[in-house]
Amino acid sequence: MIEGWVKTALDFGFAAAAPLDISTLKLLPEVREMCASDKCHMYGKNWSCPPGCGSLDECSNEIEPYTTGIVVQTKGELEDSFDFEGMKEVEKEHQERFVKLAEELRKSCGQVLPLGTGCCTQCSSCTYPDRPCRLPEKRISSMEAYGLLVSQVCSDNQLPYYYGEGTIAYTSCFLLAL
Repeated sequence: MIEGWVKTALDFGFAAAAPLDISTLKLLPEVREMCASDKCHMYGKNWSCPPGCGSLDECSNEIEPYTTGIVVQTKGELEDSFDFEGMKEVEKEHQERFVKLAEELRKSCGQVLPLGTGCCTQCSSCTYPDRPCRLPEKRISSMEAYGLLVSQVCSDNQLPYYYGEGTIAYTSCFLLAL
């Protein structure tokens, strides 16, 4: 069954996809500390980011019921290492595919935890911390928000993380309770 979802991910336009062994997921405090340094300027500003997404213990409890998953990637070529427009374009493509596949998995599999890249973008502005999340069933946290080191998740699940100079890859995963 999981191989069918890997194929579906590729059919949705992801450049790479692989089965995810849930036992390889390690929630690391040092990754969460990187979030706390607020380089992306979203720490404490969004329900999908720390601390709004919960402590690492709460994230670990949330992951517990899931038995399998898939890792997906969108790859792109860049003109040079300063091609921020190219990076944003590839990121946008990745996010669009990711949201569509999340919807498909939710319809077919029921219990799905999508972990994407960056903060949730389901709403134009987040209600954090003043009001509850408007769309908790569609909220998407990043892999890093859950303390996952993306390069390690890729390595532990036989998926490359780095594709060479002049490329960028965005990686996300879906946890499934099948």
